[in-house]
Amino acid sequence: MKRIITLFVTLIIIFSLSSCNSKTTEISEVRIAYFPNITHAQALVMKSEGLLDKKLDNDIDVKWIAFNAGPSEIEALFAGEIDIGYIGPVPAINGYVQSNGDLQIIAGAANGGSVLVARNDVDINSAADLEGKIIAVPQFGNTQHLNLLGLLTANNLKPKTGGGNVEIVQSSNADIPNLMERGNIDAAFVPEPWGSILEIDHGAKLILDYDEVDAKGIPSTAIIIVRKDFLDNHSDIVEKFIEAHKEATLYINNNDVKGIINAQISEVTGSEISPLILDSAFDRLIVTYEIPKESIMDFAAINEQEKFITRLPDENMINDSFVK
Repeated sequence: MKRIITLFVTLIIIFSLSSCNSKTTEISEVRIAYFPNITHAQALVMKSEGLLDKKLDNDIDVKWIAFNAGPSEIEALFAGEIDIGYIGPVPAINGYVQSNGDLQIIAGAANGGSVLVARNDVDINSAADLEGKIIAVPQFGNTQHLNLLGLLTANNLKPKTGGGNVEIVQSSNADIPNLMERGNIDAAFVPEPWGSILEIDHGAKLILDYDEVDAKGIPSTAIIIVRKDFLDNHSDIVEKFIEAHKEATLYINNNDVKGIINAQISEVTGSEISPLILDSAFDRLIVTYEIPKESIMDFAAINEQEKFITRLPDENMINDSFVK
């Protein structure tokens, strides 16, 4: 009787585990976040060419969801509305710490692509000249803001909030040209194509190019993050996503994809980027799938120092098993 009961219980456990495992593969769609921006070039190419759809044999719907800011994307990930996302390294770090590890970085996407520009009529020729000036960033706590804070520290400067005299203001990328035209700001630390737009269309002067804004090297601009529960339950889908991401990266680096990029940006924003600006912007961007660990952890250190996060993330934040 004991043997029969033991066998019966064992069969129930096996059946239960089998049922659970089969449920993990039952999914009708995968939801991917991205920005309509050249720094998320792989997402735009994958969306246009259906690369992930092909990897999934069109058995699972691929839903692309556009965002304008990293914090709102993180909120959507927390709410379970997004499975995988292209995002800046800083909101990814914040999201990992805030969620106690519910998110993971699984690939790189772009490095560089951010510049420091200034009004032509203002005496700014280097980062040291930012003292006493007003600098715009797209959003407090975003990648460009943290990069600027690191730049100020490297030049023995401090923002007003930290007891210094450099005033940092936040404004949407689209509004920064107007602020500069009106003389409300002296300079801006922005991602592309906005740096090229300020230079070419608004006469701003380049102070620090994409490879000069960080003394330690070209900083990370975009990475890929995934919900940990989605990764645990659907690692096969994540693996196919990374395959498509790698394929898109190689395609971008070996072909002229500016037409695809422009069409995808226009589809969301309603306006195209001029070829001259697009060429300038792409020249400042390194498209990759490798994870820039050192740059990410540098951002994390500045993040903690500025008290945007309460602690440094642990080593589990970065999962490079898919891109090795």
